[in-house]
Amino acid sequence: MPVASALLFLLAGCSKQQTLQAIFQKSTPHQAYARQLAQAGLDRRPAGRRWLAAAAQALRDSLVVPLPFAETGYFRAELPAAASYRYAVRAGEQVHVSLTLAPGANAHVFLDAFEAAPGQVPTPLASADTVVLDFRYRAETTGQHLLRVQPELLAAGRYTLRVAREPSLSVFPVRGRNDAAAGSFWGADRDGGTRRHEGIDIFAPRGTPALAAADGFITRTGETPLGGRVVWLADAAHGEHLYYAHLDKQLVSPGQRVRAGDTLGLVGNTGNARTTAPHLHFGIYRSGQGAVDPLPFVQRGATAPAPPAGPDRRGEFVRLRLATALRPTTAKVTSRRMETLSKQMPLLVLGQQGLVLRVQTPAGDIGYVAALAVIEAGRAPLRRLLLPAIVELRDQPTATAPARVALAARTAVAVLGETNGFSLLRGPRGELGWATI
Repeated sequence: MPVASALLFLLAGCSKQQTLQAIFQKSTPHQAYARQLAQAGLDRRPAGRRWLAAAAQALRDSLVVPLPFAETGYFRAELPAAASYRYAVRAGEQVHVSLTLAPGANAHVFLDAFEAAPGQVPTPLASADTVVLDFRYRAETTGQHLLRVQPELLAAGRYTLRVAREPSLSVFPVRGRNDAAAGSFWGADRDGGTRRHEGIDIFAPRGTPALAAADGFITRTGETPLGGRVVWLADAAHGEHLYYAHLDKQLVSPGQRVRAGDTLGLVGNTGNARTTAPHLHFGIYRSGQGAVDPLPFVQRGATAPAPPAGPDRRGEFVRLRLATALRPTTAKVTSRRMETLSKQMPLLVLGQQGLVLRVQTPAGDIGYVAALAVIEAGRAPLRRLLLPAIVELRDQPTATAPARVALAARTAVAVLGETNGFSLLRGPRGELGWATI
């Protein structure tokens, strides 16, 4: 029975009781699929073991990317794998993840975002599968997050992945303004350095409406020497209090419920802002934590770059023009730990980001190389030859890897690359695999 048919048969054979257990257990789509593999006994078979190992490895080894980023990628049916990306986040911003499958792609894909604290097991934050490959989640703390992208077994096809920052508050707190109007930021010195600025100042003409940035209720209004006329809005959904100061006029009362976008007051310069131009001092305070920087909550994210133009090399093997290093990030960095790749080594292109390619070495290592630094192995083979004897083409450059096909003696082949005594061969009908010759 073919591997694909066996997989479908075994997964379909799970009992109704097992299926109901899966429904009522709280788990991500990825975890539910892994449980199906175990129930079908596929976790003890080579393909299932490789799939689970790839999922675990992705949480340990991730590529560093800046936000926003966009990458076009490729899934190989014969080689279970998972891509993972690490990126910096700031408390209060929202992360938008979306994946689009190319027409005809045969892939059920799992997206999982994790908090990645140093020395700790990654903590799940948000997940999605093929039903909805688009989700948003809010970063509660500043740090590092990790996104894992993994298709089901035997999946194949191309995709485009985008990850970008967004403001988590649905409404900017001053009508007609955005973060470009902020003229004073978190942490700036105040009163000769005796205190720090615990918010941002958003400048606007006197009388401009100050808006509720979230649903909630008014906990306090009043007038203080520093803040002048102030309004406190409780965002109960997140356990935070939004602080509006220097208002010319307050238009709400304590206990009043408001919706995002409602007018709370009018911009002014009351309190210790009497000598400055009218502006809204906007602050955010968290229970048990105090003031936090409000800018990530309201700052517009940069537009994600467009998918790369030029030749689509996803799924192709390439070689380097010159020996160079495999980079762990799209940035141009140098490190003694970086693996130097030879010109003869074939690299499988898994994805493209702008002017760089995400590639996989024959040993399974993944990293980035410059798109201009490679040549297409299929169009520029190392050499051509006639096989002296029958040769089996294997999935990987190891003696124990499964054989795909056998080529007869005197078959004309192209050598696309070499590593560790193995050659990547392409037969006359497009047969592709590793062999010793």
